[in-house]
Amino acid sequence: MGINTSKFKAIYLWCLLFGIYAAEAQQTTPSHKLDYNLETNTKNPKLTVLDYNSLLEVKAKLHTSQFYKAYENLLTKANNALTEGVFSVTQKTQVPPSGDKHDYITYGPYWWPDPNKPDGLPWIRRDGEINPLTRKGNIDFEVKDAMFNNTTALSLAYFFSDKKEYANKTLELLKVWFLNEDTKMNPNLNFAQGIPGKNTGRGIGIIEFAGITNIITAIEILEINNIMDAKTSKGLRTWFTDYIHWLQTSKNGVFEKNTKNNHAVYYDMQVVSILMFLNRNEEAKKILEEVKTKRVATQIAPDGKQPHELARTKALSYSTMNLKGFTQLAFLGKKLEVDLWGYEEKNGASIVKAYEFLKPFAIGEKEWEYPQITSLDKAKKSLKQLFAKAGAQFNNKEYCKIGTNGNTKATSLLFYCN
Repeated sequence: MGINTSKFKAIYLWCLLFGIYAAEAQQTTPSHKLDYNLETNTKNPKLTVLDYNSLLEVKAKLHTSQFYKAYENLLTKANNALTEGVFSVTQKTQVPPSGDKHDYITYGPYWWPDPNKPDGLPWIRRDGEINPLTRKGNIDFEVKDAMFNNTTALSLAYFFSDKKEYANKTLELLKVWFLNEDTKMNPNLNFAQGIPGKNTGRGIGIIEFAGITNIITAIEILEINNIMDAKTSKGLRTWFTDYIHWLQTSKNGVFEKNTKNNHAVYYDMQVVSILMFLNRNEEAKKILEEVKTKRVATQIAPDGKQPHELARTKALSYSTMNLKGFTQLAFLGKKLEVDLWGYEEKNGASIVKAYEFLKPFAIGEKEWEYPQITSLDKAKKSLKQLFAKAGAQFNNKEYCKIGTNGNTKATSLLFYCN
């Protein structure tokens, strides 16, 4: 499907004429003190969102039959990333309503031009159906994905192989996206997932940056191995400090925090991960404690169903995605001694109960009985991968078996079952 240029021009003009009035003022640098010491981080290596020691164990076994295939796959991705360019929000053709190309901008993926309106405005919603106009180079979604994916692959390839060409490319990608004056992204998502004819950006667009946690890992890997200089490390942490200030204080950020479904879980995951990355652990612990009553209690039913996700047109995909977010929060909680994995509400609701509800569908005992307009097989594959991840992170042999089908070969170098 090609882009309807007349409708795109209407969208563009609408944003220019009306978007500026809805834009939030650029956030000023927060006064929070940056708790940062590169030497300390280097001498006491740790990873915020992964288990550093587990990765070292895998690294020692890369050439065994258990891990070699997964390692080869990672190197293939990294080698491809070496041949690709760098990525920047300034590469898009669209100009955000602010008039500043350094601002990130995307449109809501399930929104389409109204065929009954000459200019297509305002767009109308078709849940689960992605509009190609929201995935083209005129906005930032695809270039953001490419940057996140390539940075992740390259940094992990460097960690496991020790080949500096991967590290050097990782460093280049980070500088171009976050730091270089001509190409850097402003630390806000004011214009994420806007709906032409309705608004210029929405809080729910924040979920598009869930992959920022992988960028944290990339930064830490370079720091641990003395690839990154102190000025760059501090610059990146300053960006993250500004970004989390925006997350916690902006209209869109506060809106996302108060949503009722997977958006709230992934908001918490971003905030907690960044706080831990910035050594603000007490703040992170407070949010993790609130997950018990604000997320588990409100999003998981006593029988383990996730009602908000089951109401979607891709119910299995969304149930799996939301539970993946809960699982990551539980893993972060484990690091800070906040027990989310073992937590159970008075009515019986818990993260584990959500797994138990989905287990019969993962092992084939039951057929999925809720909406799933995209591939059910792919959704089941993702669900099994999640069981493997949870099994590895929380030493649950039953979940490991479900996730691997008894296969001794690791599908991931990050989460594997012994």
